[in-house]
Amino acid sequence: MVVCEHIKAKGKPDYTPLHTHLQHVAIATEKIADSLGFDKRIAKFGAIMHDIGKACPIFQKRLNPEYKRRESDKPFRHELASLFFLSLFDAENHPQLIEMVVAHHKSVEKDSRNKGILDLEENIDDVFAIHIADWKDWSKEALKILAEFGIKIHDIPLQEAEKNYYSAVAYVQNNITRQGYSEWKGLMMAADHFASAMIEQTASELKKIFKIADFSFFNRQHELYPLSLMKIDSGKKHTIVVASTGAGKTDFLFRRCKRRVFYTLPFQASINAMYKRVSNDLLATNVELDIRLLHSASSIATQGKTIEEQMLQGLIGSSIKILTPHQIAGIIFGTRGFESIILDLKGNDVILDEIHTYTEISRAIVIKMVEVLNRLGCNLHIGTATIPTDLHNNIINILGKENVYEVSLPKSELETFNRHTIHKLNDWDEAENIIEKAIRSDQKALIVCNRVKSAQNRFYYYKEKYPNLPTLLIHSRFKRGDRNEKERQLIGLDELGNSTGCFNTSKNACIVVSTQVVEVSLDISFDLMITETAPLDSLIQRFGRVNRKRTKETIGKYKPIFIIPPPDDKIEALPYELDILKASFNILPDNTVLHEKDLQKKIDTVFPEINVMDIETHSIFKKDGSMVIDFLTHRPKSYLLELLQIDSVCCITDEDVENYENASFEERMMMEIPARYWSVKMFSQSEYGNKPFIVPKHSYDSNFGFDIEKAKSSYELL
Repeated sequence: MVVCEHIKAKGKPDYTPLHTHLQHVAIATEKIADSLGFDKRIAKFGAIMHDIGKACPIFQKRLNPEYKRRESDKPFRHELASLFFLSLFDAENHPQLIEMVVAHHKSVEKDSRNKGILDLEENIDDVFAIHIADWKDWSKEALKILAEFGIKIHDIPLQEAEKNYYSAVAYVQNNITRQGYSEWKGLMMAADHFASAMIEQTASELKKIFKIADFSFFNRQHELYPLSLMKIDSGKKHTIVVASTGAGKTDFLFRRCKRRVFYTLPFQASINAMYKRVSNDLLATNVELDIRLLHSASSIATQGKTIEEQMLQGLIGSSIKILTPHQIAGIIFGTRGFESIILDLKGNDVILDEIHTYTEISRAIVIKMVEVLNRLGCNLHIGTATIPTDLHNNIINILGKENVYEVSLPKSELETFNRHTIHKLNDWDEAENIIEKAIRSDQKALIVCNRVKSAQNRFYYYKEKYPNLPTLLIHSRFKRGDRNEKERQLIGLDELGNSTGCFNTSKNACIVVSTQVVEVSLDISFDLMITETAPLDSLIQRFGRVNRKRTKETIGKYKPIFIIPPPDDKIEALPYELDILKASFNILPDNTVLHEKDLQKKIDTVFPEINVMDIETHSIFKKDGSMVIDFLTHRPKSYLLELLQIDSVCCITDEDVENYENASFEERMMMEIPARYWSVKMFSQSEYGNKPFIVPKHSYDSNFGFDIEKAKSSYELL
């Protein structure tokens, strides 16, 4: 029976009753606490208490979709009202309960909107009086709900509620100068997020979490995949595998895992493909495997010129989580949600697949991430076709050579992976005859650009020139639902793995235009590629999408790669460094075979030394083992958001706003378009889900994707 069903915890679309929400969060918290070694009893009490302040009429009024906030409205924080009930629980448990309740939404100080408990105490007269309004009436209903959970209740007089509140304020004030983070806060955030996402499915989904997958599928062996024949037992904690694309790195890395797995790939489209691949591979040996896909966009809240980034937490306890490094790297900087991510990561296996080193800041983050994950007791497994020796040595120094199982292929084996001839072009015009010849020969052409806008322009050009030819555009600026469909078309397989005869599995001519998103993990094999120059490590990844199918008959057979030279202007070279592009173009052969055995030398010529930007000042984890972040706080803005050119937020079209507000957790994701914060920050934001920025519908097309220039021109006309 739902007690006080009229009291809600959530607004639309669910309008979940508070009693129901607390039930969901309580069972989630107990399960997570039990799996991670927390005291289950205290954890359950914190879960029951964390949102009870939502019973206040002020909060209930503000859940109404017709409610319009006025400037004169005082801030109301339901978690502060929840503190009034502290005396119902044993005093010895108050520290843990306060940590779970007081900061599960807000940093206690220097919150981006000045709504942390200490912010309010400093800036608002009589915070307690605002939150205690109508106490006699609403506390009775709140106590009814608490009693249903077996809490021994009593009427709480005004003075007792005030004492509870100020004891919590005193606890926070006494601990704010401590350096470090609260695991209890992380526990509460993880459980609250899980229950809010799963709602009625919470109980059934909890049965799947914190299970270690059966990876026996990856024990398969084949002479064409040399890594499949190598032993995995070394007695060493970490792994670095350097081997050609198609040598069996993914299987080898999974064979090395013994705990839950966090599998990172550098691009959004890559994680979609890997998610499908691993799900299909492990289906037969795992019942109800909890494998999750974590998209890269963060939730951004803005207030004036202040920005707050929240790390998307995914769902804690997944057996396998497929994600981008951005979602892990956020823990380095202590952004909102970092505590629960740390709890999820600790002591587990992390696969860093194809770590890329495009810029100084990305190189610095990779190195710092390795350091922090090692400190958290994670087992790191790094697989790459290309890694500069200097970066390799940096990682070895952090992990300790005695702790790293290093695997590579002998030169004789590498020669069997020669698959491409390289041809340098003068410009795009020179590519015209190549494409026309390919079409006449029924060949599949893959065109790769470094920027979304360039890819869109190329696609439009080929679509106009060859109207009857199957042509596909794929990049990161599609709605996730549309991109999933495009990836399905690109790969050319149905849900059962049967050929659909589209693009990758087509026997006829076609053109696919793409950005970097095809570089990693997409299992496609085209007949030729025309690509803009990228950093050499990135180019080698791209080449792996041509002549990828490895059989005894294909060994020694080559297919062509045509390379467009880099621009002369640094701005036009973005997102890459112009000097790196020029060095990469110059080091490649012309009109001849690219030999795999020579790649390491070429990589080290382009990247002789890894220049690493100093991010130590910005990291909350210091090299000496200390942490520098005030207790129960997080940092509003991530250094990642400011410096990395990544899709760090999401947007939706204005025609999707109503559907988005009323959609489920997963339905919302399908409407979201990844974008860079700085390109969409001028648009208004939804208050729902991941707080997407709202862009005009005419700036999006399901074949073309999101056109930021169209969106901006509409904004400028307003």
